[in-house]
Amino acid sequence: MTVPTIQPGQASLPSASPTHSYWHSQPSQTLLDHRTTSQLPSSAATVIVGSGITGAFVARELIENGASDVVMLEARQACWGATGRNGGHCQPLLYLTKPHIGRFELGTYHFLQDLVRSEAIDCSWESSGGVHAIYSPAVLDLARKVIERLPSDLSSSVHLITDPEKLQTLKLRGNAIAAIVQDHAAKCWPYKLVSHILEALVRKPSFNLQTTTPVTYIQRCDSSYIVHTGRGQIAAENVVLATNAYTSHLLPSFTGFITPVRGHVSALVPPDGQRLAHTYVWSIQKEGDAGESDDYLVQRPTGELILGGERNAVTDGGVGVSSDDEIDPIVAKRLRTVLSSTLKFGEHDTRELEAKYEWSGIMGYSKDASPWVGRVPESLGGRDDGKGNLWVSAGYTGHGMPVAARCGIAVAEWILRKRKDVVDVPSEWLISQDRLDELKALAMPDTLEDELRMLLERDNMR
Repeated sequence: MTVPTIQPGQASLPSASPTHSYWHSQPSQTLLDHRTTSQLPSSAATVIVGSGITGAFVARELIENGASDVVMLEARQACWGATGRNGGHCQPLLYLTKPHIGRFELGTYHFLQDLVRSEAIDCSWESSGGVHAIYSPAVLDLARKVIERLPSDLSSSVHLITDPEKLQTLKLRGNAIAAIVQDHAAKCWPYKLVSHILEALVRKPSFNLQTTTPVTYIQRCDSSYIVHTGRGQIAAENVVLATNAYTSHLLPSFTGFITPVRGHVSALVPPDGQRLAHTYVWSIQKEGDAGESDDYLVQRPTGELILGGERNAVTDGGVGVSSDDEIDPIVAKRLRTVLSSTLKFGEHDTRELEAKYEWSGIMGYSKDASPWVGRVPESLGGRDDGKGNLWVSAGYTGHGMPVAARCGIAVAEWILRKRKDVVDVPSEWLISQDRLDELKALAMPDTLEDELRMLLERDNMR
């Protein structure tokens, strides 16, 4: 039985009064305060904890394949966690990972894009290409070597730009010496994407959504699991934790392996109605910062600049913070001012932009930067006797949009025991005691330069 006592480093429950995300400015009236039944059922075939992109696609795959008695429990409103608080990106990082993982991310990107088009989902999906700015000669040299080693099916959509005139057309300021442009990068309204899925599901008699119902702990009993909430208990053969940053609250064995990290995002008013043709990512460590900040930017069709990052402007970098009920004023100030030193908006640059929305959200950072997907063995709090299964898909390290949907589908396929047409999850992401043991002594890269160097060293050892 997992216990509700909080250990050092363990995540807490989601905040009851979180900051107000831009993506929640048009909430689904169908999903607000939705409870399919007034009382919790006493039992279910599958209980899914979490209603973000992972949980939604677990449920969708189960229901579409004939599963019944699927209950989804959400601590707050539907899709009120990381999926409803991110930066609005969906971009595979083809040059920053192993080729088979890049293909998985690219496959998820195309899966979501095809779904949006086939179901006419009103989520502002736009494939615009992504610009990754480079500021140091060392990073440029490593990036060139990494891209040269990419297989042709990936390298054909990754372009290294060093020509100063071309960099200017990308609106990068002079301190950027190069950029990587990826063809496959999209911006979207993630909450509306997930809301579309959940709205369709709640019309199905086999699906039961219960919002504002935090799960407090999970008990392993003789023939199943008991999921405990303040409103009652549910016995289930399968329990899926689609809880990302909050996973260790219900599964303490993951404390230190999936760590909550608070990020900040702002919706900014652009100077003089300036427009950006691409999405942007950059990593810079400023003097006095706790580390390198990964910043990310998209522009909405209505003009707002959705900018996230700058978390290392504060000493703790948001690491270990489970609460998204406040804004750090230092990070918020940095987000309002950082664009003046990064992008060029013509002749009317503004040092500090007006923020229409400022919010925080909690990401789940994995110790090895890889998601955790699969059945939880007994040694980690699950069971091996075949009497019920505990599943996890979490720990996306701020990169959930191009991976989480198909990770969720894979978990559903394992529950369904599908034998063909299954999602092939990278083996590095599967859950095992051996993986946790190996990670106890692992040192992860702290900067983009370190990350690129690690990729090259790994290739050289083949």
